[in-house]
Amino acid sequence: MQAKKKTNRRQFLRYTGFTLASLALSSPWQQLTANTAERSLSLYHTHTGEKLRVTYFTDGHYLIPELAQINHFLRDFRTGEVFPIDKQLLDLLYKLTAVTHSKGTYEIISGYRSPKTNQQLRDMGRGVARKSLHMQGKAIDIRLTDVDTVMLKKAALELKSGGVGYYAKSDFVHIDTGRVRTW
Repeated sequence: MQAKKKTNRRQFLRYTGFTLASLALSSPWQQLTANTAERSLSLYHTHTGEKLRVTYFTDGHYLIPELAQINHFLRDFRTGEVFPIDKQLLDLLYKLTAVTHSKGTYEIISGYRSPKTNQQLRDMGRGVARKSLHMQGKAIDIRLTDVDTVMLKKAALELKSGGVGYYAKSDFVHIDTGRVRTW
């Protein structure tokens, strides 16, 4: 009797795993980026005052010159160091814009952070992770001008596309393309 239960449980878990995997592959969020001919972002950097409206993907291809513009825009504003930003992170921003029905602009608090800047912020006691994904171009701290940050956090959590941190006191949301987690 015991062995039969384990077999049934294994079958159930296997079936559930396949079902969840196929749902994830066919989810509207996956289709949103797969079927979009053009992906654009509107950005404002809160520390530099710079603005950027850019189409970074069209006709099935990422646009190299526009990605370079984004990399420069999201540079470490303290050191000026530029680093390649993860395309999945850009697509996550695009998805968030779509699922929140936003027509607004992302206010960028922090994009790429050099190891030097990251350490300085850690030394100042800012609660910065030692191995922050900001240093890999895989994390960004944001607001969206026409979406409440609580709603932005909820939308990011629903996408299950990486880490989501909510900083109510500073009124921003951290998103990254690392493993799914929340704080």
